[in-house]
Amino acid sequence: MDSIKAPRGTRDVLGDESWKWARVLDVTRGVADDFGFKEVMLPIFEHTELFSRGIGDTTDVVEKEMYTFIDKGDRSITLRPELTASMVRAYLEHDMRHLSQPLKLWGWGPMFRYERPQKGRYRQFAQIDFETLGASNPLADVEIIDSSMEIYRRLGLSNLQVLINSVGCPKCRPAYRDTLKAYFESSAHELCDSCRGRLDRNPLRILDCKQPACRALTDNAPSVIDSLCDECREHFATVTQGLERLGANVKLDNRLVRGLDYYTKTAYEILSGDLGAQNAVCGGGRYDNLAEAIGGPHVPGVGFASGVERIVITMEAQGAYLGNEPKPDVYVISSVQDGTYDAAVIAHELRESGLSADMDFMGRSIKSQMKIASQNGAKFVCVIGDSEAASGTAGVKNMATGEQETVPRGSVVENIKNKIS
Repeated sequence: MDSIKAPRGTRDVLGDESWKWARVLDVTRGVADDFGFKEVMLPIFEHTELFSRGIGDTTDVVEKEMYTFIDKGDRSITLRPELTASMVRAYLEHDMRHLSQPLKLWGWGPMFRYERPQKGRYRQFAQIDFETLGASNPLADVEIIDSSMEIYRRLGLSNLQVLINSVGCPKCRPAYRDTLKAYFESSAHELCDSCRGRLDRNPLRILDCKQPACRALTDNAPSVIDSLCDECREHFATVTQGLERLGANVKLDNRLVRGLDYYTKTAYEILSGDLGAQNAVCGGGRYDNLAEAIGGPHVPGVGFASGVERIVITMEAQGAYLGNEPKPDVYVISSVQDGTYDAAVIAHELRESGLSADMDFMGRSIKSQMKIASQNGAKFVCVIGDSEAASGTAGVKNMATGEQETVPRGSVVENIKNKIS
């Protein structure tokens, strides 16, 4: 019988990597606290309508990538492909408008999209998500972008660039849509099949296409900046000026529209020069009409999402500090028959005192246990052999210096704690 493996596009994050994720999340949590964002934990699946109405029926996410199923109550359910729509749904459902505004929320967890697996991109992937809800001020956009940059700064990343654009608003976007449609119609035969379908429904999506032929056609496409209304133009100018005053490396990208229909005004990505073709470590922007799209009142919002896998890959590529792999302070060794009871008690006492401790459960020899302790990176070993058991003592060895001594059984914890401190 063939063994069962993880589904294509998923992966196991094992113990030799999970501590790197812990580093990313610890730093993220610190940035969230410093910027005033409160952590929330939201459902992994939602009613499909939340995403079809919120993200947009013509997006690749909704058309091609969502994991959707009918549950036992005959309801259409979707594993969340992103977190922003869920954040806004929670904001509305719990009537957070009555709290002090703006409300700053953040969360993280697994997302699901049926995409072609490649380096740094999986069908189940982890994302960090920051959202500011209730503020239309363009400086809220600046702060969101600054908070994402601050995460990467604290993680030690470099060679990062902010790509930014405006996608307008419902007042000025229709005219730009018409301009784009007219531009692409003369070359419609050169567009890929997906983009030919987008031409009537949503020509802005063509700008986001990664097919070479479509990318070539978008090189000279009309810029949305030229079609912005006064409000959007002023908003965009304030955002870009604010980022420049913060010293951010900012570049205008006329093709940047992001892949979701809820964006209005600001759209941005942060790119790393060390990831090759898939070089975006972060993406986000403003979405002032998302709450209304899912049945709520008008609630302006701005936010970003960043893939944990992408962050770790970038940190590895740049040699950034990834934290320390957890290693035991003490490895407790016993060669006495039934000595595992004594070893277990000592390990328990060490852990109670705030030290990390491990021990053998396989009945290995002292030599083998010492080897395991060394492989695991233990700072000290505590040995209970026949003579130590008879005399009520224990051997304590400093694995770095090789120094060892015999101490009374009741002084083991204090002795090791003093040495470590």
